[in-house]
Amino acid sequence: MKRWPVVIMGLGMALAAVAGTRYDWPIPAWAPTPLVPKDNPMTPAKVALGRALFYDKRLSANQTQACAGCHLPDKSFSDGLSLAKGSTGELGKRNAMALVNVAYLPTLTWANPNITSLEQQILNPLFGEHPIEMGMAGKEQLLFERLRADPDYPRLFKQAFPAQKGEISLKTLTRAIASFERSLLSFDSPYDRYRYGGQRDAISPSAKRGEQLFFGERLECYHCHGGINFTDNQIHRMQPLGERGFHNTGLYNEDGQGAYPPGASGLREFTQKAADEGKFRTPGLRNIALTAPYMHDGSLPTLQAVVRLHYAQKGRAGQSGAGPNPLRSQFIQGFQITDEEVADLVAFLESLTDQRFIDQSVATQAVESSKRKEHAAR
Repeated sequence: MKRWPVVIMGLGMALAAVAGTRYDWPIPAWAPTPLVPKDNPMTPAKVALGRALFYDKRLSANQTQACAGCHLPDKSFSDGLSLAKGSTGELGKRNAMALVNVAYLPTLTWANPNITSLEQQILNPLFGEHPIEMGMAGKEQLLFERLRADPDYPRLFKQAFPAQKGEISLKTLTRAIASFERSLLSFDSPYDRYRYGGQRDAISPSAKRGEQLFFGERLECYHCHGGINFTDNQIHRMQPLGERGFHNTGLYNEDGQGAYPPGASGLREFTQKAADEGKFRTPGLRNIALTAPYMHDGSLPTLQAVVRLHYAQKGRAGQSGAGPNPLRSQFIQGFQITDEEVADLVAFLESLTDQRFIDQSVATQAVESSKRKEHAAR
């Protein structure tokens, strides 16, 4: 009798596999499984549909920009620009955040604590008007008509959403893209192989010295950049309540009282609390060497600048006439650092690059682009 639950569970898993609905997370045993919304479980079919949509420029009103326009695979799904640029050429207010391991984030965007799911966040680039990104506000039916006229999408939607009979709607579209974004998982960097895989030579001696600096009390990087994704923003099955870290790092001090530039007050914009001035969500550091420029406004061009011109100076504002930001995090106290130590710290950060993930993502983008060209030629 005691074996029945095991047998039933195994039968259920087998049936799910046969139906193509079981999703196997591509993560190592040491990494916890992401949490997903109960109304949008992962399936291979949804990921496949979301992947096609993510790379499809027809999701923008003028058909010039896909989601991938601001989230390029070779840049760990960031864009290499200081500020994101929408389909009309309008610049955004923030640097485009990398999507790698976004499945582990309890809140999305740089500063809005109220956007807690990818299904919800996707609406911003699609329909936002300040600034315009995809420019689809008021054009939902046009978007659905484009997808229904495609030779592949009706079939892909039916495979992904059989219970909805393949309905092409905003709900199914956002759920598919969210599923694809949750599949962007990177856990095979040289540092992973060194720290978790027992490969003692996977990173250089310089990177090992940089690791000691990163996790040491003099630089204090790890207080905010901890956990499996090097951020204090994470939620997963081993930490279901989640951790949400927003910090003022002292990048600006416009008035000597801690003010950030107009329109860039960070978390304060949403909480209306003066103490939240200049607080932004701590970004993860996986593949960080590929996601320059840095900070919420892309105002620091290199990792060396981030270390030497910002954190070592009690925040970059520490070198301004107004002095260090009085509202900055208690961990931003500045430090002395040599050229050799900067090189070691950067070597450690570079060891977080998962080249296999990048290469596979670039190859996938090429396949999707090829499909789009074939359809356009028919």
